[in-house]
Amino acid sequence: MDGITILVADDEKEITDAVCKLLERENYITRKAYNGLEALEILNKEEIHLIILDIMMPKQDGLTTTMKIRQEKNIPVIILSAKTEKSDIILGLDIGADDYIAKPYSPDELLARVRSQTRRYMTLGDFGSSQDSVNEIIKNGRLVLNTGEKQLYADGLSIKLTPKEYKIMDYLMHNIGRVFSAEEIYEHIWNETAYSVENTVMVHIRRIREKIEINPGEPKYLKVVWGIGYKIEKHS
Repeated sequence: MDGITILVADDEKEITDAVCKLLERENYITRKAYNGLEALEILNKEEIHLIILDIMMPKQDGLTTTMKIRQEKNIPVIILSAKTEKSDIILGLDIGADDYIAKPYSPDELLARVRSQTRRYMTLGDFGSSQDSVNEIIKNGRLVLNTGEKQLYADGLSIKLTPKEYKIMDYLMHNIGRVFSAEEIYEHIWNETAYSVENTVMVHIRRIREKIEINPGEPKYLKVVWGIGYKIEKHS
């Protein structure tokens, strides 16, 4: 895809070169970094539309880098790592990554994930949703969703959400009271076939709860329906 710039950050030069060559064959523009500090320097100087980064890097690791990116930017972040334990994947998603791919990676899978992330980011913008073509205000108790601003408010205060978190809330707020399975949420938000996605969706739901609920341990709005899925509880 022309005009899309992807930053690849990995301390192993061979991997960085291989990923960049793969992306360049698909007409992506690439930039390279070999540690987290270099990645942040490039992000501050250039317009980057997606970043692919390793976890284990010198000077600053990928998790710390992802957290720093999330403080300022909402560009898609894909972690590409040899750390493949479930706890590693959950942690990566929990601190703000949009996707997590294990090494050794499949080139076709990596390209598919990149296309999915960049398509949504470039077509819909940082917080896009297909339902946001008009300015709509949805009120539900303490929560207010302004689709024109692409902003969620709680008690009148704006809530800083990642693109995925916003789209989940947009989807649920447009269907207050309706229960969606993790698979339904994943397929709608990620636009991919759902396969073993419970942990991915659960992590995003947990992050949203921490931002919107007064007591995340006893949520009043974003609720789990055990064995079925998730819903936004209706409030007056």
